[in-house]
Amino acid sequence: MKYLDEYRDGEAVRRFADAIRKITTRPWTLMEICGGQTHSIVRFGLDELLPEQISLVHGPGCPVCVTPVELIDKAIEIASHPKAILCSFGDMLRVPGTRGDLFSAKANGGDVRFVYSPLDALDIARKNRYRQVVFFAVGFETTAPANAMAVYQAHREGIENFSLLVSHVLVPPAMEALLSAADNRVQGFLAAGHVCAIMGEEEYKPIADRYSVPIVITGFEPLDIMEGIHICVKQLETGLSLVDNQYARSVRKEGNVHARRMIEEVFEVIPRKWRGLGTIPQSGLGLRGDYKAFDAEERFSLSKISAEESTECIAGEILRGVKKPHQCSAFGNRCTPDKPLGAPMVSSEGACAAYYRHRLITV
Repeated sequence: MKYLDEYRDGEAVRRFADAIRKITTRPWTLMEICGGQTHSIVRFGLDELLPEQISLVHGPGCPVCVTPVELIDKAIEIASHPKAILCSFGDMLRVPGTRGDLFSAKANGGDVRFVYSPLDALDIARKNRYRQVVFFAVGFETTAPANAMAVYQAHREGIENFSLLVSHVLVPPAMEALLSAADNRVQGFLAAGHVCAIMGEEEYKPIADRYSVPIVITGFEPLDIMEGIHICVKQLETGLSLVDNQYARSVRKEGNVHARRMIEEVFEVIPRKWRGLGTIPQSGLGLRGDYKAFDAEERFSLSKISAEESTECIAGEILRGVKKPHQCSAFGNRCTPDKPLGAPMVSSEGACAAYYRHRLITV
């Protein structure tokens, strides 16, 4: 297949739903890791086509959603400096911290700029040599190569007024944390295809072996997802726990070798705090060696800033797949995209935003 419409063919999707129904003999709970997959599932009603024995739960695969509130507070603190320019992707601007969000920081006089790439922020630094330019580097392995390249280029050019506020997290350690939790319900995973396009397949095999769970690398269109579910259920029904690649048109076994080398050049693996999941060992990236000079937390002395999550928002339970958005008492009333209590209602990949946009009337 060559064209997007082919991956949204309703008849082909229903054929996969029928095939899943024929092989399903008992209840199974699957988790799609990526928020983009969640939005496709909810938008196209894919979960409603499945047999009632198959339960889909939504995972922590939204980078904005898992960014802890204290990092939002640190970004706001940077934006308050008169000689600082804080650059970010657009969906970070509405995420609430403990004292507002980046939009309110901008309204209060902070120089907060929406950019499409960390290299845009680097260009701003080139043109504003007497101001400190910070890029809010949020994301999984998918966005790490571009952020690494920006720092690598700044180091080569000697651009000393550029830095990153780093909130990079890694998917496999989060999967292990979920599987190890006392309230774990997950029996199989649909892994995020774009993450695997960078990192490849190999790092998932020890998880599949250790926890006896099938992991199917899956794309983002309806046909991708239904095929991924079919492969996963087929493994579960036959007692297998393998890493399989549904998204072979984009994912190679070894991933993108050049992108991985750039990540390894600039970043090192460190513990990282996740919203709703706490601190997970070896689950994040931090700047290494000479590149630590480009760490905005150190440059602005932000290490002492800490914050707790809202007790009213159940983002943690949603990100762990324990609850779904409509099971939150605040959903659609005290928490909306205009007045969000937490990041899952703000982000374009957030589960709460998906349910609000596509399911509010029916839930």
